[in-house]
Amino acid sequence: MNSHALKSVSRILALLLLVAMPVALAAQDSAKPAAKASEDASASKWDIFMGYSYLSPSGKVTVSPSVCGGCGRNPATFSYDEQIVGGVFGVTGFFNRYVGLQGEVGIHEYSGGDYGKGGNNDGFSTFAGGLIVRYPGVKFTPFGHALVGGALVSGPFHNPNTMGLDVTAGGGLDYEINHHWALRIVQADYEYMHVTFASNDGGSVGINALRLSGGVVFHAGSFAPPTPITLSVSVNPVTIYPGDPVTATAMAGNLDPKLNAIYGWTGAGVTGSGASATVATATLAPGSYTVQAQVKEGRPGREGLKPWQNASASASFTVKAFEPPTISCSASPSTINVGETSTVTAGGVSPQNRPLTYGYTASSGSISGSGATAEFNAANAPAGTVQIVCNVSDDKGQMATAATSISIAAPPASVPAIAAASPEMKRLEARLALHSVFFPTDQPRIGKPDGGLLPSQKGTLTTLATDFTQYLALKPDARLTLSGHADVRGSVEYNQALSERRVARAKQFLIEKGVPEASIETRGLGKDQNLTADQVKDLVEQNPDLSAEAKAKALHNLSVIVLAQNRRVDVTLSNQGEKSEQSVRLYPFNAADSVTLLDEKNLKPRSKAATKK
Repeated sequence: MNSHALKSVSRILALLLLVAMPVALAAQDSAKPAAKASEDASASKWDIFMGYSYLSPSGKVTVSPSVCGGCGRNPATFSYDEQIVGGVFGVTGFFNRYVGLQGEVGIHEYSGGDYGKGGNNDGFSTFAGGLIVRYPGVKFTPFGHALVGGALVSGPFHNPNTMGLDVTAGGGLDYEINHHWALRIVQADYEYMHVTFASNDGGSVGINALRLSGGVVFHAGSFAPPTPITLSVSVNPVTIYPGDPVTATAMAGNLDPKLNAIYGWTGAGVTGSGASATVATATLAPGSYTVQAQVKEGRPGREGLKPWQNASASASFTVKAFEPPTISCSASPSTINVGETSTVTAGGVSPQNRPLTYGYTASSGSISGSGATAEFNAANAPAGTVQIVCNVSDDKGQMATAATSISIAAPPASVPAIAAASPEMKRLEARLALHSVFFPTDQPRIGKPDGGLLPSQKGTLTTLATDFTQYLALKPDARLTLSGHADVRGSVEYNQALSERRVARAKQFLIEKGVPEASIETRGLGKDQNLTADQVKDLVEQNPDLSAEAKAKALHNLSVIVLAQNRRVDVTLSNQGEKSEQSVRLYPFNAADSVTLLDEKNLKPRSKAATKK
C-alpha cells in the first residue's frame, strides 16, 4: 500500500470521528432520563469501533550494502522506531454481557526516518481476531482483549510488502454516552509482528510495538441486565419479654432457580443458616434489637466464589421488662360468728403469665391455704374486725399485696336457762315446724311482683311470721333464709329472675306480718338445684297426709308434680352455734287451691328469652 492510500484512509477515519462525536453527544442530550436509566442498565450485543491510532514500533532489520544502495554500512542495520499515525476499525460480537469475539484492522503510515522516502517501506497493516472480555457499567466499561492475526509490513529499501505474524494484547476504557454510542477514551495495546522478507538479502525482524487508540463505539442490540434480587425480613413477635421465642423469616425475590441462594444472619442471639432464624432472648436486657439477613446468589457448587448478586435487609423487635403481678383479695362471708369460717379468695394476675405463689396472714384467728383460696377460722378470735393480707410473688421475685377484712360478730347474750327451758320455748320450738311455700306457674309476674301467693300459702307464711317473731324474743340471733326455685321451663336468665321475684314476695309478706327485715336473707337459685323425679317420688310416698289411692294418682301424673314441686321457696332457720333447720318440702295436695298450684298450663306468653331452652 503506497503513502497516498494510507493518507486517504487516515483522513476518512478522522472525518468519521469528527462527525460521530457530535451525533453521539446530541443523542445523549435528547435521551429522556427514564429511558437513559434503562439503557445504562443493559449491555450491547454488537460493538463497532472506529478511531485514531498511534503506533510506535521498535525493531531492527539487517540487509547487505548492495540492498541498501551503497549506504556505506556492511552489513546495513535499520530500526523501526518512529511514531506512525493511522486508524483502527473493529467489530465485536458478544456471547453474553461479558465475553465476545472481536475482529480488528489497523492501518498505519510511516512518517519519517532513513527509509521513509517512498517505495514499499511506508508502514504497517494488521488484521487479527480473538477474544474480548468487558465489564459493562452505567458510565464506564473497561475491557481487555487478546488477538492473533497477520501483519503486512513494508520492507526497508524497496523490499516488497511482506506478510507476517501479528499478536495483539491490551485493553481500554469506554465512556458510555447512551444506549447506542460510547466514547473510547483510550485503548492501549502491545503488538508483536514477525516478518521474514522474501529477498535473499533481506532478513527476519521481530517488531515490538505500542499502539494507542481512541475513537467512538457504536452499540447494536442489547443483553438485558440481570434483575436485582430483593430481600425483606420479618420477626414474630415484635414485642416480647426475656425468654420468649422470636422467629425471623427472610423473603428473597427475583432469585434465579439455576443459582444457589446462600443466606446469612447476624444479630444478638440470632442463629440460622437458611431462610429462617431463631433468636435466643433469655439473656437479652430490655431494649430494641435488630436482626440482619443477607442473601447471596452464586453458581451451583461454587458457594465459595464471589456471587453474582447479593441483597440485605433487617427487622427489629423489642424486649420489654417483666411487669410485677397484681392481686385482689376478698372474703366470703365477710361477717361471721366466733368459731365459724370464711373463704378468702386471692385473684393474682401476671402480665407475662409467670408462675405465681400465694401467701396469707391474719391479724387474729387462723388462716390456711397456699393456692388462690384459703380458709379463715374464727375459733379463739375476739369479736371485731380481722385484717386479712393476701400476697403473691412470681418466679422473678416480684411481689404484690392486697388486703380485706372480716367482721367477727360478738356472741349474743345467752338466753337464761330458765327461759330456754320454759314451756313457752318448748311450745314455740314445736310449732316452728317449717314448711316450704309453693307458687303457681310463672308467678309472680314481672309487671305484678305483689301477686303469686295463694291463700293456702299466705296461711303458711302468716303462721311462720307469728311463731318466728315470738321466737326472736327468746333467740334474737335467729335468722330466716328464703331460697327461691323455678321449674325447668324457660331460659336460665328468665328463671333466675323468676326465683328472685318469688323470694322477694315471700320476704315482703313476712315483713308485713312483723318479721324484722334484718332477720331475713334471700337467695334466688333459678332452676339450679331442682328436685329430680326420684326425689319427688320419695316425697310423695313419704307424705303422711295422702292415702294410698291419692299417692298412686299423684305418681301417675309425676311429671306434673315434679314441675309444681320445683315452683317453691324453701325456708331455713339458723341460730348462733346451732345446726340450721330446713323447711319440709311436702306438697300441699290437700289445700283448697292445690289445683291452681298444679296447673302447668297457666302460662301467659313470655319473651323469647323466657322460652329459650
